Amino acid sequence: MGHRALVAYQRPDRLYDLRYSHWGGEDLSLIDAIGPASPLANGAVDAGLFADSVARDRILSDFLDPCIYEALYLVSPDSGYAVDAFRVCWLEWGDGRDEGRGAILESRPEDDRAIKTWFRATKTTIGDVVEMGSLTRRAARSYLESRLCEKRGAVVYSYRGVDSPDAD
Repeated sequence: MGHRALVAYQRPDRLYDLRYSHWGGEDLSLIDAIGPASPLANGAVDAGLFADSVARDRILSDFLDPCIYEALYLVSPDSGYAVDAFRVCWLEWGDGRDEGRGAILESRPEDDRAIKTWFRATKTTIGDVVEMGSLTRRAARSYLESRLCEKRGAVVYSYRGVDSPDAD
């Protein structure tokens, strides 16, 4: 299955070229692995582009499927390959409805485990409240989104595209 990550390299024209990493979402280690001497993290990021000339706002809505990806990396080659990493959170429950709601939270390797644990615990608890009939799914998702934004500074988005690499 892997721990998939979307790696977006900013171009001089401020658009992004998108690449895929099969294991880059596991522990955010690509932050330190991507650099001027190893822009593709020594093979951890696929060399082939699956999208180019993508505006930053389209990365989330058209390419970052929260059901598939666990991390997003924004790489700035013009700034010495500075890397910003984000944990991707899927805001739905696994019943096949409304799968495209997601959020990204900026993260670093040293606090990533705490972020993942907090999100899973919060989502599980809210899911239990839905199962008990105390909240509708819509109200639960709204509450989860507000918690992510207030407590973690998340950016919530709706994914609508299906442009992802064929990776199993």
